[in-house]
Amino acid sequence: MSGGARLSICATLATFLASCSLLPLVDTSAWLLEAAILLTVQAAVGAAARRVPLARPLTIAAQALVSLLLLTVSFAREQAIGAVVPGPEAFRHFGLLLEMGGDDVGRYAIPAPVSDGIRLMLVGGALVIGLAVDALAVTFRSAAPAGLPLLALYSVAAGLSEGGADWLWFVLAAGGYLVLLLAEGRDRLSQWGRVFGGTGHGSGGASVADGPSGATAPVRTGRRIGAVALGIALVVPLALPALDGGVLGPSGSGTGAGSGGGGTISAVNPLVSLQNSLNQPEDRTVMTYRTNAEQTQELYLRIVSLDEFDGTTWRPSVRSITDVPSNLPNPPGLDSDIRRTEVQTNIKAADWYTQDWLPMPYPASQVSIDGRWRFEEVGRTLVGDHGQTTRGKQYSVKSLVVQPTAQQLANAGRPPGNLLKEFTKVPASLPDVVSRTALQVTRGAANNYERAVKLQDYFAVDGGFTYNTEVRAGSGSAAIVRFLKQKEGFCVHFAFSMAAMARTLGIPARVAVGFTPGSASGDGTYTVGLRDAHAWPELYFEGVGWTRFEPTPTRGYTPEYTQDDTPTDVSSNTAKPSDSASDATSSDQPELMESCSAQQRKEGQCAALLPTPDAGSPDDGPPIGTILLVTLAVLLVLLVPLLPMLWRLRVRALRLGSGGRTDADVAGRTLAAWHEVTDTAWDHGIAPDDSQTPRTAAARIVRLGQLDEPAADAVRRVAAAVEQVLYAPRPQPVSGLGDDVRRVHAGMHAKVSRTARLRATLAPRSAVRVVWALAERRARFTAGLRARWTAARSRPSGQES
Repeated sequence: MSGGARLSICATLATFLASCSLLPLVDTSAWLLEAAILLTVQAAVGAAARRVPLARPLTIAAQALVSLLLLTVSFAREQAIGAVVPGPEAFRHFGLLLEMGGDDVGRYAIPAPVSDGIRLMLVGGALVIGLAVDALAVTFRSAAPAGLPLLALYSVAAGLSEGGADWLWFVLAAGGYLVLLLAEGRDRLSQWGRVFGGTGHGSGGASVADGPSGATAPVRTGRRIGAVALGIALVVPLALPALDGGVLGPSGSGTGAGSGGGGTISAVNPLVSLQNSLNQPEDRTVMTYRTNAEQTQELYLRIVSLDEFDGTTWRPSVRSITDVPSNLPNPPGLDSDIRRTEVQTNIKAADWYTQDWLPMPYPASQVSIDGRWRFEEVGRTLVGDHGQTTRGKQYSVKSLVVQPTAQQLANAGRPPGNLLKEFTKVPASLPDVVSRTALQVTRGAANNYERAVKLQDYFAVDGGFTYNTEVRAGSGSAAIVRFLKQKEGFCVHFAFSMAAMARTLGIPARVAVGFTPGSASGDGTYTVGLRDAHAWPELYFEGVGWTRFEPTPTRGYTPEYTQDDTPTDVSSNTAKPSDSASDATSSDQPELMESCSAQQRKEGQCAALLPTPDAGSPDDGPPIGTILLVTLAVLLVLLVPLLPMLWRLRVRALRLGSGGRTDADVAGRTLAAWHEVTDTAWDHGIAPDDSQTPRTAAARIVRLGQLDEPAADAVRRVAAAVEQVLYAPRPQPVSGLGDDVRRVHAGMHAKVSRTARLRATLAPRSAVRVVWALAERRARFTAGLRARWTAARSRPSGQES
């Protein structure tokens, strides 16, 4: 098999392996077989075109044309001319399919059904990436840049995937890329033969470039470099922000680490999955349950609590997890005089609902479930351990329905110091408008309970906010400010904003994510669907514990303890937030109609009377740390491809720089100029051959490079200077070598195409000398270690060194 055919096969294999990373995004893998067949045909067309041979642009054009015909046969036969040739109708059909595919991507949760639009995006995307990889690696014989389209394909999959096996798809994609690099390396070695400029010698005096060891050393080095790069690529992402999939769609990301009584629970971001769930065209059933609760309106099925706010997002803190106790500990802060009722709920998760966190009523007191589950005490959540998920699980939960009165909440004492410190923490990036708005909304409240109710009513009833699931998701400081100004969003905006504002008032707050109670099915069971996905704030009151509030209009159920009239004869045990924290001007606000309850106002049965506070300045931008990280990443992306060019410019400057005046300096300067001439020829497609004399090599460069007379004379002068250095008893300095080298460079540049000039500048072939130098250094180091080891073993016993 020829080197080109081997390289083409490896390029197709690399694209196929990278395309496998898209498998977790959809619910069937049939599209991958279709993509593999079309990729094979595309590669075969390229191989045939190169064998003719066609010019490189024509080869790529032929592959693109055949790929378009293949896609037409697969997706637009009825609209095509003769079922093969795409016409205007076929292109309109492609546009329609792509538009439908984009809508489906935003509508369906992962794994999405493979609609025609999504299938076109998957198969067509694989073909586009395959064409780019084949063109770079095979047509232009430059495998290294082919990693960029492969990386783009993997990055799309990794950014959208919510699975736990992303490392497997990365290994497959990286393995395909390394195979491609090795194949290109072998092909180049077979064309170059002996390497010009090699200086290492074996024990017998033969050049390292001779024989099998010389032919395989760069390949071995390529394997080592590839392994190191793969390791770095696996480790570096651990320090970067993750693209988590969420906790509502299939396969969350929180898992226990270790077995037994230890381990930690990881952070997740629920925003994308929650919004996707709410926007599903089909309200797929997530779970069904039966309960002995008299009323289910308070039976929210809670998954996880988000208690850490860093200014960019809300997420659960990394906490310790333990084995699930037979009876869960008492809820923190709940006194015995608070009315409560224990209920039992039997839940069955759908077979397709695969997620690490266990939905259950809060606060649970006992959980009966099979499998490997761990308990996180602060959030009172259960998380699957080592791949355990909710898929098809049946389990039973005993939980408390806590029913505090408004007066008990108003009488709540000061929370413990450590809890108050942790759950009232807000980032420095949170704009002042958030705290100003919180103080203005809660003006006149006597205690934290009254402040919490005023915040809830501001969002749900009085503030003029609109519920809309199409609004862009966001939970950071900028998103909260944007929400307060635009007054439009869905549950995460309401929950995150109320929790953040409560924290600025000194009220411990966090956000819970899960499902509302669902709807009755008529046979005693209740059904919970994707559209029941919800987020709500939980505020802490000493003596009652973590207490649910409902600020989202038209969603969920407003708790009864927030609908009672606010006690006016109860002195607050909680210090009122200082007004000095705000510079908001005082203004008189109309009082609410006393006869209208909060629930009636939330349902739109009363007029909203309170004016809305000024939301202040708009988005203040991301934190400075994020800006710096993004800037650094962009610089790296731009700099790494330019490294060969920068190295080449540095080497040229050193070779043509001024040197000393001794005989050794004269020889070094002359040889450096000759090396620059041969490397310049190499960069322009004339591979070096150290078996030739300088005069013969110069004639070969002039002939193959088709140099004009000035450039040809310059090459000959440099070659003559080299012969004098090598053979004259006392070499004499030759002036103007630097100018001659520059003339050769200009002459080479003038005789090649624009593409070849770009290649010589941006990706010079002579940059491979860096790899050879590393390989030689490694070989010398290894040989030295081996020699010392052999000498130590051969030393007689007891002999001192």
